[in-house]
Amino acid sequence: MMKFRFRRQGNDPQREKIKQELFAFNKTVEHGFPNQPSALAYDPKLQLMAIGTKSGAIKVYGVPGVEFTGLHQDTAAVTQIHFLYGQGRLLSLLDDNTLHLWELSAGPREGGGARREGVVYLEEVRSYSPPGRPGLESCSATRVTVLLMLRSCDLLCVGTEGGGVYFLDLPHLSLRDNQSLLQDQVMQSVPEDYRCGKSLGPVESLQEHPQQPGKILIGYSRGLVVLWDLSNRHADHVFLGKQQLESLVWERSGNSFVSSHSDGGYSVWAVASGNSCTQQPVSSTIPYGPFPCKAINKILWRTSPSGSPVLLYSGGMPRASYGDRHCLTVQQDRRHVTLDFTSRVIDFFTVHCEDQDKEYDEPSAVVVLLEEELVVVDLQTSGWPSLPTPYLAPLHSSAITCSCHVSAVPPKLWERLSRAGRSQSHQQHTHRTWPICGGKNLAPPPKQQELLLTGHEDGTVRFWDASGVALTPLYKLSTSSVFLTDCDPIDDPHDPGNDPGNDPDAQHEEEWPPFRKVGCFDPYSDDPRLGIQKIILCKYSSKLLVAGTAGQVIVMTLSEERSDHSVDVCVVDLLQDREGFTWKGHDRLEPRLSPTPFPPGFQPLVLVQCMPPASVTAVTLHAEWNLISFGTSHGFGLFDYHRRNTVLARCTLHPNDSLAMEGPLSRVKSLKKSLRQSFRRIRKSRVTGKKRPGTSTPTSKVQEANAALAEQDSDMAPVQRRIEPRSADDCLSGVVRCVCLADTFLRDGTHHGPTLWAGTNSGSVYAYALEVPGVGSGRVCERGGVGEASVCVEAVLGKEIQLMHRAPVVSICVLDGRGRPLPDPYEASRDLASAPDMNNSHSVLIASEEQLKVFSLPKVSAKTKFKLTAHEGCRVRRVALAVFSSAVQEDYSEQTLVCLTNQGDLHLFSIPALRPQARYDCIRKEDISGIASCVFTRTGQGFYLISPSEYERFSLSARDVTEPLCSVLLNRPLLPSPASDSTAMLPQANGTHKNQAEGMYTHTHTSPQCLCPGLSHCSLGHVMQGCFSGLHGDASDNPSPCREMKVTMETRVMLSQFAGLGLAQIGDWPSP
Repeated sequence: MMKFRFRRQGNDPQREKIKQELFAFNKTVEHGFPNQPSALAYDPKLQLMAIGTKSGAIKVYGVPGVEFTGLHQDTAAVTQIHFLYGQGRLLSLLDDNTLHLWELSAGPREGGGARREGVVYLEEVRSYSPPGRPGLESCSATRVTVLLMLRSCDLLCVGTEGGGVYFLDLPHLSLRDNQSLLQDQVMQSVPEDYRCGKSLGPVESLQEHPQQPGKILIGYSRGLVVLWDLSNRHADHVFLGKQQLESLVWERSGNSFVSSHSDGGYSVWAVASGNSCTQQPVSSTIPYGPFPCKAINKILWRTSPSGSPVLLYSGGMPRASYGDRHCLTVQQDRRHVTLDFTSRVIDFFTVHCEDQDKEYDEPSAVVVLLEEELVVVDLQTSGWPSLPTPYLAPLHSSAITCSCHVSAVPPKLWERLSRAGRSQSHQQHTHRTWPICGGKNLAPPPKQQELLLTGHEDGTVRFWDASGVALTPLYKLSTSSVFLTDCDPIDDPHDPGNDPGNDPDAQHEEEWPPFRKVGCFDPYSDDPRLGIQKIILCKYSSKLLVAGTAGQVIVMTLSEERSDHSVDVCVVDLLQDREGFTWKGHDRLEPRLSPTPFPPGFQPLVLVQCMPPASVTAVTLHAEWNLISFGTSHGFGLFDYHRRNTVLARCTLHPNDSLAMEGPLSRVKSLKKSLRQSFRRIRKSRVTGKKRPGTSTPTSKVQEANAALAEQDSDMAPVQRRIEPRSADDCLSGVVRCVCLADTFLRDGTHHGPTLWAGTNSGSVYAYALEVPGVGSGRVCERGGVGEASVCVEAVLGKEIQLMHRAPVVSICVLDGRGRPLPDPYEASRDLASAPDMNNSHSVLIASEEQLKVFSLPKVSAKTKFKLTAHEGCRVRRVALAVFSSAVQEDYSEQTLVCLTNQGDLHLFSIPALRPQARYDCIRKEDISGIASCVFTRTGQGFYLISPSEYERFSLSARDVTEPLCSVLLNRPLLPSPASDSTAMLPQANGTHKNQAEGMYTHTHTSPQCLCPGLSHCSLGHVMQGCFSGLHGDASDNPSPCREMKVTMETRVMLSQFAGLGLAQIGDWPSP
C-alpha cells in the first residue's frame, strides 16, 4: 500500500485558542511539613505562625487553607523570624548575617487563569546587612546572635557576637547613629571584682520589660544580665550570674525573670527597685540533677489563675543516661511531664493571653517545632494531650514508598473513612479547636472530595484529604497485623493510644524523668518487607488492594464494626516449576493464622502471596468482576478473590534473568556480569554503527532509498534520533511494568468480553481473553449467585505483542469506539458515567519508554504513534489519562494523555490521534525521586515529592486549580504591591520556577518603594518606560507618570537593579 506524505500545516488559530482555554501550567501549593525547618515565630494578634527553613523559604500559616510562601533570593538558612505585632510584617535573619523585611501585600495578581481581587501575598520589601569593621567583609564581632522587636514595632534591637547591641528603625531598617550599646559602656556599671579582665561574651538574649516598654533585659553568654533603659541610656540594674547563660524570660508582672543555663539549671531573679546590683538569684534549680545535664536552651514562664506558674523548657536531660533524647518539659506545681520526641526541638512558643489588662497569662497550648514534625499540646485539658494537626502533618512519619490519588470520592465512602479516622484518634488527641486560626480563606469550597493515599515503609497506608490547600490526615491503615513480626502491632510501643504516659494516674509509677512519647514521626521500620509498593482503591465498592515488598497482595474491604477473624491465605507460584532459577532474596512474611482483632476501617479479606516473594511491581483491581491482577519481576497472575481461586499464573523470565532472582533487598550483585554486559553493548553499538563499503544487498539498497527519501523530506518531518534496539539478554527483562483489566474485543470484532493485558520490561505485551460468569457481550449481573458458585473464571491467551526496540511498557489503556478510555468498574452499570461505545471497533493505547502507539482491536494493527524518544530525546516515566475542562465553556472538555519524561517535562497529547498539545517544564531532571514519585489526578493536576516530607502540587488545567487564596485583617493600610501588574509567578519554597508565558525565571521581587519612595503610586513598567524615553527619545510619544523625572545617578542604579544591568552598562548611559 502506498503511503503519502503531506507537508505540515501551520497552527490553527481556533485550535490555539481552545488549547489556551484548556491547558495552563501552575505550581500551586506545597503539601506536608517543610523540609529542614530552622526558625519559628508567632503573631498573637493576627494568630499567624511562620516557619523558616534551611533552604531560605518562609511559610506563614493561619486557619486551614491560609498559607503564604516566600523565598529569599540567596539560598541561605533562616536562623530567626520575628513578627511585627499585628502589622502583617515579619523580619527574617539569615545565616549570611543579613536581615530581610517581608510584608503581606494585596493583589490583584494573575493566578489560575483569573484575576484575583483582594488576595494577599507575601513579598520581601527590603533587606539590611549590618556594617562590619573597616577592611573586613565579614567579622564575627558584628555577627547577629539575637533579635528583639519592641511591642511598638518602631525599633529593632540587634545583639551580636561581639557583645554589642545595635538599634534599627522599623520598618525602614535604618541604623540609629550614636545609639549603639557596646560592652565598654556596660562594663562601667559592673563591679570591679566581676570584670576580671574577661569579656562578657556574645549577647544571648534580649527581652523587653512587660510593664515598662522603654526598658530591655540584656543577657550575655558569661552570665551577666543587665536591665537597660533605652531612653536614658543607662543600666538600671545588673544581675551578676556566674553560669553560662542560654535564655531569659520575664514574669508577667515584671517583678522577676528566669534565666536558663548550660549546666541544665534555671534561676529566678528578683527585680528590686532599691538595689542596682544583685549578686545571687532568689532560687536556682537543676531539675534533672545532680549528675551533669545538658543545657536548657530555652525557657518560658507563664502565670495561671491557680497560682502555680506553668514552666516550659527544652533540654536539661542528664547527659550520661538521656543525653540523646529530644525533650520538652512542662511542669506546674506537682504535675511534671517530659515530652519525648523522635527529632530535635527547633523552637517552641505558647498560645496565651496577651492583653496587658489581664492579670495572668493563662496558657492554652504550646506549639513545638521539631526537625521532622509540628506538635501542639493542649495545656487546658487534664493530662496535657496533643492536638491533631489539620495541616503540616509529617508525610514522612515513615518513608513514603508509593502514592495513589482518588478523585470524586462518594459522600458515603468519605463519611465512613472519616468515622474510622475519628475512632483512631479518640483516645490519642484532644478535640479542642486549632489555636493558629488567623486569616481568612477566600477559596471556594471544593466541588468534590479528593483522597491522596500514601504507602509507607512500615506497612501503613495513610489517607489524606487533598480536596483543598491543607492536606489533612483522615485515616491510617496498618497491614502489619496480618503478619507475624518482631513488633506486635497490638502492643506497639510507638502507638500513642497504647502509651501509658497518656494516663496521668500511671505517671507516678514510671521512672524519673517522667517521659511521654509524643508525635508520630518514626523513621525506623521493624521489617522492610512490610513496605507498601502499590495501592488501588475502588471508590464504589469500598475495596482496597495493597501490595508490598515481599510479594504480599492484600484485598481489603471497609467495615464500620470491629472484627475478630482469620485471613485466608493463597499462594501463587509465578515460576510455574521453571528449572534453573533459585530465589536468593528475602523470605516471605509469615501470615498470622489465628483470629486477629481488626478495628473499624479497612479489614483484610484475603492475602495472596506471590512466590518467589519479590516486590510487587504492578497491580489492578476490577471489583465488579471480583478480580485482581498483579505482577512481579518473575511474572504476573490473575486471582478471583470472591472464590479464592487462582485463575492464571504466567512466568515472564528470560533464560538470562538471573538478576531477577536476587531480590531488591539482596546485596549479592555480580559486578563481573554487569561490566561484561556493558562492554557487550558498547561493542555491539560500534559494530552496528560501521558501514561496510563495496557490498550491495537488497536490504542495503532499501536502506539507501529510505535515507534518500528522508533527506528529501527533511523539511516535512522533524529530525528523529537513532534508537538502538535493546538486547533480549538484558537483565530484569521479565519485570511486569503494568497490568490492565478491560471489557473489549479480543477474539473477534463482534463479541466483547473481559480481557487481561500485561506489559513487561522487554517490550512484550500479553493479552488474555477471560471467561467471567455473567459477564460478556454486554451481560453484567450480580456476583455470588447459587448457580455461579461452582463456575470458575478462565483465561485464554489471545494475543502476544513484541514492541520494536524492546522498550519497557509503561502503561496500557483500552479505548472504546469513540476513542475514549473505558469507564471504571461500576460507573457504567450504576449510570455514574456514560456507557462505552461497543458498536464501533476498539483500540488499545500502549505507552512504552520510547513511544506512544495506538493499535486497533481485535487485529492489533498499528493505527498511529508518536516517537517521543526519537523526537524529544527523552524517555517516558509516567502516563495518565485526564479530563481537561474549558475555563470559558462550561460544557466543553477533552480527554488528554499526560506524559512525564525522565527530563522532568510534561507532554500533553490528544487521544486517540496522539497529536502534541502542550509541553511544560515541571521537575528538574536531576530530581530522580521527584520524577519517580509523581502521581496525576483525573482532572489534570498532579503531585510529586520535592523533599521526603513535602508534596508539590501542580495543575495543567486552566480551570481546575487548587491554590491558596487568603486575606488578613491588618492594622496598617493594605496597599497593592507596586509590581502587582507583573506576570511573575508566585515563588515557591523549593526554588526557582519558570514563567511559562515569557520563558523567564522569577523570584520574589523587591518593592521599588524601598529604593525610590516617590515612585510608590506608579508601576515599575511606567518608571522604566518614562525614564528610558527621556534618555533615548522624545518623551511626548510615551506618556508616563515619570516622564518629567530627572535621571540622577541614584535613579540609574535603581533602574539597573530592576533591569538586571551591570555597573558597566550604567556608565554607558548618557547624562541628562
